[in-house]
Amino acid sequence: MKDYTVGKIRNICLLAHGGAGKTTLAEAMLFNTGVLDRFGKIVDGTTTMDYDPEEIKRKISISTAVAACEWKEHKINIIDTPGYFDFVGEVKQGIRVADGALILVPAKGGVAVGTEKSWAYTKEQKIPKMFFVSKMDEENANFFAVLDQLIETFGKGVVAFEIPIIEKDKFIGFVDVIDLQAKKIEKDKLVDIPIPADLMDRISAIRDSLNEVIAETDEQLMEKYFAGEEFSHDEFHNGMRVGIADGSIVPVFCGSAMNNAGVQSLMDAIVEYMPSPEDKPVIKGKKTATGDDVELKSSSEASLSALVFKTIADPFVGKISMFRVYSGTIKSDTAVFNSSTEKIEKVAQLYLMKGKKQIPVDKLIAGDIGAVAKLQNTNTNDTLCDQSNPISLDKIEFPEPAISLAVEPKAKGDEEKISSGLHRLQDEDPTFKVAINPETHQTLISGVGEQHLDVIVSKLKSKFGVSVNLSIPRVPYREAIKKKVKVEGKHKKQSGGHGQYGHVWIEFEPGDKEALTFEENIFGGAVPRQYFPAVEKGLLESIQKGVLAGYPVVNLKATLVDGSYHDVDSSEMAFKIAAHLAFKKGMAQASPVLLEPIAHVEVYVPEHYMGDIIGDLNKRRGRILGMNPEEDGLQQIVAEVPQAEMFKYATDLRSMTHGRGSFKLWFERYEEAPPVVSQKVIEEAKKTMAEENE
Repeated sequence: MKDYTVGKIRNICLLAHGGAGKTTLAEAMLFNTGVLDRFGKIVDGTTTMDYDPEEIKRKISISTAVAACEWKEHKINIIDTPGYFDFVGEVKQGIRVADGALILVPAKGGVAVGTEKSWAYTKEQKIPKMFFVSKMDEENANFFAVLDQLIETFGKGVVAFEIPIIEKDKFIGFVDVIDLQAKKIEKDKLVDIPIPADLMDRISAIRDSLNEVIAETDEQLMEKYFAGEEFSHDEFHNGMRVGIADGSIVPVFCGSAMNNAGVQSLMDAIVEYMPSPEDKPVIKGKKTATGDDVELKSSSEASLSALVFKTIADPFVGKISMFRVYSGTIKSDTAVFNSSTEKIEKVAQLYLMKGKKQIPVDKLIAGDIGAVAKLQNTNTNDTLCDQSNPISLDKIEFPEPAISLAVEPKAKGDEEKISSGLHRLQDEDPTFKVAINPETHQTLISGVGEQHLDVIVSKLKSKFGVSVNLSIPRVPYREAIKKKVKVEGKHKKQSGGHGQYGHVWIEFEPGDKEALTFEENIFGGAVPRQYFPAVEKGLLESIQKGVLAGYPVVNLKATLVDGSYHDVDSSEMAFKIAAHLAFKKGMAQASPVLLEPIAHVEVYVPEHYMGDIIGDLNKRRGRILGMNPEEDGLQQIVAEVPQAEMFKYATDLRSMTHGRGSFKLWFERYEEAPPVVSQKVIEEAKKTMAEENE
């Protein structure tokens, strides 16, 4: 591949709802540019972009993949992202390094939730976009119904740059509305034909609406428009570029990636209308030392800044870091500075990516995307730069995990391999988290959805050779008391020589702190001062396991009020045991109750789902605290819900809202559990203890 200047690079991200044909379109583009000599198919597992064993098995994209190709004296970096919501982290990675987006919409499926989300991501990143109405070859494909849907959903700036020519219900070509040319698809060629007469009215209407939108991009053009003057060819094209760049014009193209129909003209449009990195002349970052804003030029001559947007844990090669150069030039066999870790990294061989293939290159300039293996201290979201000018680029904002499950090894002795494999997968995927719950001692894995965690488990087996089971995590309940009691604890043992003697009277009552509050109120030295710490220690050990179900005891105040001792037989150990005996007796008498963790939940949904969501939260024993209007027609529902009811909420919410809902959740406090819940938890705890003692 030859060297290209910054202005000749195009970084285009493919976005869509799952199954719209992104990977097939990427395959067609690579085939057209001569990168591939045969057209791979998803059903055969032979596409360039879906190369991971999990993707081949499931026949869906799971990871964002990049492939570089050359088209008409330009270099296009195709960034293929997954369409399934569980892999939104991958989409965020892909779109962060793109300069433009191509959103696919199937010709008979139309606008789906994934289309809306794709649009939202492009707005978030402030990048221009195009639509490609795909799968025009399929039966019942209806371009104009989809176009109407797009305009209705996303506004009048959505304009068809191509409209299909249909003959006997078959897609046989298209009309280029901009240059007023009709093309018939004959095998791999486009043949010029007259524009069908029945399409002329549509074309006129589209050009009228386009003229109106173009007029709004420039005051002089606006004057010409109102004067009824025609725009010149250059004015028309320049107006479109300006409109596409600022998002006021969103072109629509059509075709069939599977049949490679309409793909070449789409690639022409990417080169013609999508911006190059040069079109965003200033790169914003922050000086690492001071946090001050800094601006760099999007030029190969500027100081180096590159963002690592993706990490691949390859069991053979090791860690592969994929990055985009924003300014300057990076070369093979040099050293760069990681401003995030403040470490110097040795860059060995640089690569261009072509799916899983790595093509060695000597250098990568501003605007380009590449990879390097075996960086020791570099992870996703780190900035690579010149040591003389350390800066940090804006990080990718990843969604927080929404579902957690407990991991259990299928075979004993696999714990270490499981831990190592999970941590390497965590390096690869910032939306995946691993943690050990210090209380339940369970290893918990957290992700965006159940399918996400299912893929993690499959990767753990295929990459690291260990199998695990997933289960609902144990809920960290607590125990407390409701009334004040005074109890005796006496430990007396005589067995030749020194005996053991410890005797205490302790008042137990509900406290106002989560931790144990210990006080002493002893008169006349009934218990010597040196044994107070032993009594407190005995209680601190005892509260780790309550009397109801073995959960930690909270909000407990204990006051040592009386007792007795023996000059010879008393010891710290004896008083510790006496305190433990008093604790067990006191807990049993003081009306013990089970407390359950309550989560603060904020759910964000379109208004028409409000009734269903509130009803569902009520079924989960939730309390609705309020409702607030949000941007883009969303409503926020604020509630408090027992944590035990929320483990599979991510899946249920997605199902109820067809993927349009999202939520945040965090621990709020503990509350007394209802008798029916308490009874069930206590019975399960007793059953578990009985099994462990067998």
